Amino acid sequence: MSGLYARVARRPSRGHVRRVTPVPIERADGLTAVVYGQVERDFGMLAPPVSLHSPAPPVLAACWIVLRETLVAAGRVDRATREAVAAAVSTVNSCPYCVEVHSATMAGLLRSAADPAGDDQRRRVAEWARAGTDRTQARDLVPPVPAVEAVELLGVALVFHYLNRMVNVFLEPSPLPAALPSALRGGVRRVFGQLMARGARGARPPGTARDLLPAAPLAPDLAWSSCHPTLADALARGGAAIDAAGQRSVPTSVRDLVTARLDDWDGRPTGISRAWVGEAVRDLPTVDQPAARLALLTAFASYQVDDQVVADVRAAGADDRALVELTAWASMAAARRAAGWVRVDPDAPASS
Repeated sequence: MSGLYARVARRPSRGHVRRVTPVPIERADGLTAVVYGQVERDFGMLAPPVSLHSPAPPVLAACWIVLRETLVAAGRVDRATREAVAAAVSTVNSCPYCVEVHSATMAGLLRSAADPAGDDQRRRVAEWARAGTDRTQARDLVPPVPAVEAVELLGVALVFHYLNRMVNVFLEPSPLPAALPSALRGGVRRVFGQLMARGARGARPPGTARDLLPAAPLAPDLAWSSCHPTLADALARGGAAIDAAGQRSVPTSVRDLVTARLDDWDGRPTGISRAWVGEAVRDLPTVDQPAARLALLTAFASYQVDDQVVADVRAAGADDRALVELTAWASMAAARRAAGWVRVDPDAPASS
């Protein structure tokens, strides 16, 4: 990446992030610098949804490994179809930032293509991804693609269940400037999509980020990925790093509470009221209640996290690293649960 494009692509990473302070690219070192370099090389820009994790370097690496191996690395599924899944899941999760980015990227990739059959397939895949966010519907879904392709797409769905939550908590609602007049937004969005598509073109070999984190066993709830060894390895390494972050920064009582509520979760929105959060944390030790409120909202209604919820956690002693680790753990716990609802059967035929 060089010249004007490099400057334009880097600029958003300095803005948009709220509630934590990402490490500036010129001051990055160690693991953070290595991840930043890979993100710029393979994603085309230092994306704010990745850089927001930089106060916690192992979680930054985990985020990048799973994002790269699901959305970015070459596989059986084309990038535009992966972007369709990203946009579909982001829509269900009420994440306007990710909807805008990935809809624009898909449009940029397809702008010069005339492929009605491919468009039809992408629509079926997007519908499958949307339906898979509902536990009841997911049980009966048959993927519209062969199983190994469905595994790749389910990996994309998992990483966007994760990223949507982190983005809702830590980024502004749009990658475009808030002051941009509405009359100009369409044109700017098209240019933005072209820039994003430019970074998305070209084959990126799988597996090159794996050594950022140590090897780890594949957890039973991620066994659906086992027919895709590179993806399974990425999910195992990234999942283990985020689990370790949860051990460091999420009180045991909070992890137990979130896990218990995930057992009963059906994927549906909680509604506009947050009264359920107060009820849920009532019996926890007072010192754990701020972290519990943030973890619960992150997992189940990330768009409802506000400055006061975060300020309460900071008042209890959390710094930027602890905030990123707490929300990453809650986001990944919900993402893994949602991905586990979707049936990927290697012996089942693809639906038409």
